[in-house]
Amino acid sequence: MELNDTLKGWLGEVNKYLDELKYGYYPEELYEPIRYIMNLGGKRLRPLLTLLGYQLYNEDTPSVIPAAAAVEVFHNFTLMHDDIMDEAPLRRGQATVHEKWNPNVAILSGDVMLIRVYDLLLNLPDVYVKKAMAAFNHTAAEVCEGQQIDMNFETRDDVTVEEYLDMIRRKTAVLLGFALQLGGLLGGADRFDQKLLYRFGVNMGIGFQLKDDLLDVYGDQAKFGKQVGGDIIANKKTFLLIEAMKRAQGAQAEELNHWLNATDFDPAEKVAAVTAIYNDLDIKALTEAKIADYFSDSADALEVLKCPDDRKALVKAFTDWLVARDK
Repeated sequence: MELNDTLKGWLGEVNKYLDELKYGYYPEELYEPIRYIMNLGGKRLRPLLTLLGYQLYNEDTPSVIPAAAAVEVFHNFTLMHDDIMDEAPLRRGQATVHEKWNPNVAILSGDVMLIRVYDLLLNLPDVYVKKAMAAFNHTAAEVCEGQQIDMNFETRDDVTVEEYLDMIRRKTAVLLGFALQLGGLLGGADRFDQKLLYRFGVNMGIGFQLKDDLLDVYGDQAKFGKQVGGDIIANKKTFLLIEAMKRAQGAQAEELNHWLNATDFDPAEKVAAVTAIYNDLDIKALTEAKIADYFSDSADALEVLKCPDDRKALVKAFTDWLVARDK
């Protein structure tokens, strides 16, 4: 399933703006990694959400592309720093910034990206700046909280599904909620609709991250762009692993614990063995059902919005594309 023509056109405009966005020139070692990660592409979900939120209330979508770009630059800043903490070798099928340069460069270049985000938001019309900045700061803090909680999970064997869902709400979903809310704010949505847009985006974001977890195990690496099975290799506490730990019994539980505690192993063998356990426990279907629940909740919020149905249809088309994605 592909994006429709309107969304493809917006995507082209967003990418053009991002390609032309300047971060700085000297020293080159500071700014080249920023251009590198921004040129790796990506789905650009978050800027599209800002444009979708705006178009529900206003037609002049090109005017909010800089605001949409700010959301995307912040997202890539978090990726650059997260990759260091996760020791990830690949991002979108290419070497991560800390692998291509080094962690110190990745930290500093990421810092400059965050500063550029504030520049972009400060250029919003004066009437919106204070509200937009307050919402962004709250969102950015929650993203950091989510990352810390995720790191805390690395040393725990008793993480619950509820704790995991709260973590991905903070780390991933709130930024999608902010992206939609920002578009609505700039488009003239009232406070009630802004809250609905935020709720829509957060539920969509949780469903999106659960789908990402699923693709990490069952995706095609050529399409997915990251190391398939990376979560299994790293013993990352995902929805799939938490449910498997809860449901495995007897010999199955012993084998799962063996792989979780192994320090010297063949990565491909571990991925195959743990995936087989997931298959036996029907973890894939369980995850797909949870994903469907969150996307259904987001659709409920969309129905209540006070805007024309034809404009809601574009949001629904985007959501349908997101649900069907395989990368």
